[in-house]
Amino acid sequence: MQGLTGQHGRGRGFGRAGRAACVALALVAAACSSNVPQSRAPLAPPSEKTAIGPGDVFTLQIIGEKDLPQEYQVASDGTADLPFLQTVQVAGLEPQDIARVVRAGLIQKQILTNPIVIVQVKEYHSRTVILLGQVAKPGSFPLTPGLTLMQALSLAGGLSAIADDDKVTLSRKYGNKTRTVRVSVDAITDGRAEDVPLQAGDRIYVYQRLF
Repeated sequence: MQGLTGQHGRGRGFGRAGRAACVALALVAAACSSNVPQSRAPLAPPSEKTAIGPGDVFTLQIIGEKDLPQEYQVASDGTADLPFLQTVQVAGLEPQDIARVVRAGLIQKQILTNPIVIVQVKEYHSRTVILLGQVAKPGSFPLTPGLTLMQALSLAGGLSAIADDDKVTLSRKYGNKTRTVRVSVDAITDGRAEDVPLQAGDRIYVYQRLF
């Protein structure tokens, strides 16, 4: 991820010591910019919900059946065409639930007596994160398992030439409320703060540098 901020340490008129004073942590309220939404409370850990939805891609492996396709995408009606079972309703199910449904179907149809089925989510197209502001490719991106802020910025093509990598906000919904915190990409890159795990619906905004 050095390509995102490879030159930010030079020529910006704001030294490392100054940045460290403003952002000792990645998720803090920064006093040096009052016009950026802040929250003194840190974000809660990402939601662990992993239910499948339309458009999502998952892998399904039946141990011992090497010739079967292993990657499947959920149709708009929430179904997926699975080996031996044809069309199966999978939307709203957790990966382990899909594995149980497939296993039970294989046994019921007397195709296999004691199958071992493994299901893992590859991409959540029904669950996305949004990146706006000074990134190369603003937009909505699928949530992949374990996606972090720095990885999401990479998906968006990295920061633009006029991005302020010390002024990034992350907004996350909690029920009907939204919490916004300030994140320093500079601090994460330098190892002074940890990367931020994302969850579905997170909204990231990268501000422009003041010249």
